Amino acid sequence: MNTTSFLGDMLQAIADRGRKLLSSSPRVDGNNPVDTMEALCEALLSGRGEASGMALANDILTSWRRLNPSEQLDFMQRLLSRFGPRTEQLEQAIDAYRNDPTPSALLTLHEAAEPRRQELIRRFNLAPHGIESLVRMREALLKMKSERPDLEAVDSDFAHLFGSWFNRGFLMLKPISWSTPADILERIIRYEAVHHIGGWEELRLRLAPKDRRCFAFFHPQLADDPLIFVEVALTRDIPDNIGDLLREDRVPIAEADATTAVFYSISNCQDGLRGISFGNFLIKQVVEDLKRDLPGLDTFVTLSPVPGFAAWLAEERRADTSDALTAADKTKLEALDESGWADNEELKARVQPVLTAAAAWYFLKARNSRGRVIDPVARFHLGNGARLERINVLADRSPRAMRQSHGLMVNYLYKFDDIEKNHEAFAARSEVVAAGPVRKLVPADKGPKNPLPMGGTTPANSQNEKGSKEFSA
Repeated sequence: MNTTSFLGDMLQAIADRGRKLLSSSPRVDGNNPVDTMEALCEALLSGRGEASGMALANDILTSWRRLNPSEQLDFMQRLLSRFGPRTEQLEQAIDAYRNDPTPSALLTLHEAAEPRRQELIRRFNLAPHGIESLVRMREALLKMKSERPDLEAVDSDFAHLFGSWFNRGFLMLKPISWSTPADILERIIRYEAVHHIGGWEELRLRLAPKDRRCFAFFHPQLADDPLIFVEVALTRDIPDNIGDLLREDRVPIAEADATTAVFYSISNCQDGLRGISFGNFLIKQVVEDLKRDLPGLDTFVTLSPVPGFAAWLAEERRADTSDALTAADKTKLEALDESGWADNEELKARVQPVLTAAAAWYFLKARNSRGRVIDPVARFHLGNGARLERINVLADRSPRAMRQSHGLMVNYLYKFDDIEKNHEAFAARSEVVAAGPVRKLVPADKGPKNPLPMGGTTPANSQNEKGSKEFSA
């Protein structure tokens, strides 16, 4: 018997019994369903028993799914304006703590400062399939935030609770293979966001060969729906292009001959969990499992996209003055504007060294307005303690990669004796640890004339920051 299905059925039965215990659900005059939902929320917070609370939570989430987008926005606005902290109690707690700053007074202040909607969201989770409904609810909320930034406070409460409910202790790492149930494999095809999977045969080529692996994190309440997954190629050396890894006519190698594990695609699957970190745990756990099963592996690298490079380079080319490009560089890069430049040996020879040097500058020197490394994939891997190992021009010739990065990809090396040291260098000093050949591409005296401050958030125009399922690797 499926344990998750059994628990779901049991919770549904309890909710049904709770509904019978409620002599009458709260209702309001008029036809506005959001008014009724607000009344149900107040009733849910009133401290009813567990069965009736489950019934109310289920009614609210069922009603949410029936709302149109305008009504869903209205409901979120009410969570913001009518389910925040109780102002009077908060002011009293602040005064009490100022007069007598004891641990007890601090606890009272903490409880008074918590928005009522946090407890409301906790109680929503009582409903059968509550966690799935809440993930979908936040997915809608994230779309609203672009036009209603004041809803950030509501999103902060969702993110705070999700950070606890989806922490590493609750996550299950499972291998994905060609024998995995078809409904999960269909989701892998749909969720793949880095290197498109065109259908079942392409998926088979990524899962069935002995030199391929795939792993995914699952949550107990979303047992058939992955949160994030990583695709791994076992090779004899570090690859410099994605085509060699994915081509249909390649000859698989024996597991025993593999010395290198290549993380070539990581995809976040749930838009509603944006900002909840899984990737760092995923890579570390997968490495441990691979080292245990294949002791001959001694190199762990990525083959990663650079999704913002082309946009950054275009800005540098347009700028009157550029720290990254000389006038001669800009002239050579005019070849990028010619159709088919990548297949023209003369144009490619002109562009390649300039692109490589510009990419090194992009990683080592370029910073956003808050002083952080621009590239979101770089921030992830460097923050995990990886080293920028190699820059590969025209490593991905897919239309999207050519548009986003002129086909550029990079390798990040995870050398485990150096991970902590590299992480500290990046976290404390924003220092990008890179291999010698990469560092030599940018002279020590070449850099921004006005260094930017450290710290802050990532650029708002980054596609990954705005919720792309494309993650890294």
